[in-house]
Amino acid sequence: MGIAAATLTAPKTARRPKVQAGLPGPRAAALVKRDQAALSTSFTRPYPLAVQKGEGLWITDVDGNEFLDFTAGIAVTSTGHSHPKVVAAIEEQARRFLHMSGTDFYYEPEIRLAERLGAIAPVKAPARVFFANSGAETIEGALKLARWSTRRTHFLAFTGAFHGRTMGALSLTGSKAVQRDGFAPLVPGVYHVPYPSASTGPSSDEVFERIDQLFHTLAKPDSFAAVFVEPIQGEGGYIVPPDDFLPRLRALASENGILFVADEIQSGMGRTGKLFALEHWGVQADIVVLAKGLASGMPLGAIIGGGGIMSWPPGSHGSTFGGNPVSCAAALATLDLIEGGLVRNAATQGAHALDGLRQLAARHGSLVTDVRGKGLMAAFELRSPAAANRVMQEAFTRGLLVLPTGAEAIRLCPALTVSSDEIAVALEILDASCAAVPAAD
Repeated sequence: MGIAAATLTAPKTARRPKVQAGLPGPRAAALVKRDQAALSTSFTRPYPLAVQKGEGLWITDVDGNEFLDFTAGIAVTSTGHSHPKVVAAIEEQARRFLHMSGTDFYYEPEIRLAERLGAIAPVKAPARVFFANSGAETIEGALKLARWSTRRTHFLAFTGAFHGRTMGALSLTGSKAVQRDGFAPLVPGVYHVPYPSASTGPSSDEVFERIDQLFHTLAKPDSFAAVFVEPIQGEGGYIVPPDDFLPRLRALASENGILFVADEIQSGMGRTGKLFALEHWGVQADIVVLAKGLASGMPLGAIIGGGGIMSWPPGSHGSTFGGNPVSCAAALATLDLIEGGLVRNAATQGAHALDGLRQLAARHGSLVTDVRGKGLMAAFELRSPAAANRVMQEAFTRGLLVLPTGAEAIRLCPALTVSSDEIAVALEILDASCAAVPAAD
């Protein structure tokens, strides 16, 4: 059966947000004030949302306002907020034991999760897994593993990339200058080239010309340990590359003995309508890193090394909390749900959302300049950063939670449980939000 055409008007029976005028409400405003005095000034809060509880795709704030959440905690709550099966798995494991460092001892949830991830990841067998607490930690571990296994020093990355904010991950990151400003010197030996875009350019040919120039002028290919690449750039703007890019990059890496590291932290775990985004292009990595949606909100990251690459000696890498048994239990329940139908739902509802965004672009042609994405990793570009921020703020006042990405785009990354009615409500609110933006913004 084909996918029903999206509409910018939701059914009358669909659940809609319930938001009082004058956000933030008094309780939320009080929490914001306390936060400003107690927490780091480095945090980025796009609007004053103070969460009380979440269920599925719906958030209730401390003042009783009900919001439709199309952020999923930045693509983290893949099965929705507090999915009953995930909560049950967490509760069951928590009653058994909370912690017994997996780098020192043995317990089944960690082993079972490693077996499952090694079997499904797009890497060559045999595969081994190292568990961490976050995406940045998986990148740090992958940097070490690449240098250890190749005995090479350099790394290739892409402008627009976001791999994290710890020092090694930050050295690969190239999405916003503010993320790097004031932290030099970073890890040496990292070179950046442009990332291609299927919709706006540059082309794959132009990018590979830059890589060739790099190899001939700054560092020989046999000095590179790995290339780190997001199959679809996340914080860089949900940029989808041309179809030939990743296969050609894989071939270039293989030809020169360079490890191919796929950062699937945001694009993995079913978000794009495939279990891994690499599957859209039939590409196999040497190392895959995961986090975000892996455990439905519990802190967990994974480095999956293929082809026997993860043979470093005991003590060369470790983590006190990585592979926490409660997080592993949550991840196993998450995988059951994702493989049990949520990947298919992401593909179906993602196509529905992208179709609706294209209608939005046609309706607001002077405001919306591009629509792109795969599955439930979708974005629409606005004519300016100010316009993007205005649309996001208008959506918030109407009860829809969305986030920016890149310089002037808004991303839609709802839980993979999203329904067609929820997609329709989100599109309806975005239509009204776009209509509220003045022509001069």
